[in-house]
Amino acid sequence: MWDLKVINTDEPFYLSIANALERDVKCGILKSGDKMPTHRELAKTIGVNVTTVTRAYQEAEKRGLITATVGKGTFITSDLGRNPALINMDTGSKHLIEMGLALPLYFIEPDIEPLLNKVIADRNLRDFMKYTPPQGLYQHRKTGAEWIKQLGVDTDADHVIITAGTQHAFNCVLSPVFEAGDKIAVDCITYPGFKTAARRLGIRLEAVSMDGEGMIPESLETVCSHGDIKGVYTVGRLQNPTNSTMSRQRREDIARIIQRHSLLLIEDDLYGFLAPQGTAPLSALLPDQSFYIAGTSKAFYSGLRISFLVSPARFYNRISQAVVDTVMMAPTLNAEIVCKCISSGLAREIIEAKRNEIKRRANLMLSKLADYPLLYEPDNLFAWLELPEDWSSSSLEAAAVRSGINVVSSEKFTVGGISPPPNIRISLSGADNISEYECGLEILRKLLNHETVSASAIL
Repeated sequence: MWDLKVINTDEPFYLSIANALERDVKCGILKSGDKMPTHRELAKTIGVNVTTVTRAYQEAEKRGLITATVGKGTFITSDLGRNPALINMDTGSKHLIEMGLALPLYFIEPDIEPLLNKVIADRNLRDFMKYTPPQGLYQHRKTGAEWIKQLGVDTDADHVIITAGTQHAFNCVLSPVFEAGDKIAVDCITYPGFKTAARRLGIRLEAVSMDGEGMIPESLETVCSHGDIKGVYTVGRLQNPTNSTMSRQRREDIARIIQRHSLLLIEDDLYGFLAPQGTAPLSALLPDQSFYIAGTSKAFYSGLRISFLVSPARFYNRISQAVVDTVMMAPTLNAEIVCKCISSGLAREIIEAKRNEIKRRANLMLSKLADYPLLYEPDNLFAWLELPEDWSSSSLEAAAVRSGINVVSSEKFTVGGISPPPNIRISLSGADNISEYECGLEILRKLLNHETVSASAIL
């Protein structure tokens, strides 16, 4: 429990408390996951009223220092001081075998030039060099609706909006529909890209406990009952990073809670094209309360940055305006190329080829790491590896970099005051080729066993 010893009395007490908290975090006195005193306990210790402590905690929460967990208390944030971004912006870094980022297996995708030639032959390119409606051209939205139907959500062109990728879709939903201070319930282990989008807009994320099927209904009900929750963000199948997929019963249970509390669902189905047969998105049960996002970047030609967003009719114009406010319109030529890839059948051919390569790599992973618990769903691009007791997630990530590979620690995914679990995300698709991938697995295996990694093993 925090023992506050020194505060600056020359400034308002609530700021003094918040500044002291930040100081003790930076000094290492307070660490991620540490529990804070209750408002009443801290007020008694310092000799101020409870309202002052409440203001201080609100200020600390704005700074990303603390988070309140319903029914448990207030904690130092689990990802405190860590860059939540998955991509390292330091271009001067030494070459690492990529074993963390779920890249789209670029080398499987055929040369795009024949596809571009089809686009050129079918229509005058000038048509795609003009301003178009922010929601996208009708024919692109129609193709998007057909693609989404294949993924399990029944929709039509009038509900589809073309966005410049999934991250753009997050912002186009969050900025016009939610306000700073609004709360969204999320999996306690969730995609960092959504965390950063919410943080940028001042939206608070409330952690919901998970099991093998993802978000636990009872935990969501508790969060909704104790807090003013406005929305839910989740990944109903092939959840990133845990690979959890909701059963039909789980989807129905979660859907009932969302309906009962009149919540808005944001469902990210980026990996839905790889999902097991018989599964379906949660959004299929909540067409009037769901923003369903079907990105294409993992499926094919990620550089085109096109995603299809399904919006309830009452929010459609607001989302379209958000497209105007951010990029005016998703690149129409890129949308045409993506739609041509889908309508020609090339998208399905690429996905099938990727499945075959993933199977090869999965067999290697399951063989090399047979001694370690892995959460993995066949055909997916990543696995969630449980570490031995003598490794923490962050220490393994750091050791991996020193040994020539990149993995992703659990801190980047963790929400709320829970301690980061002893897991790392490993990718099946980051390495450039199968031999490099096998080398990366061997380095990881040796690290887990505390064996020496020789320099010759590092590419």
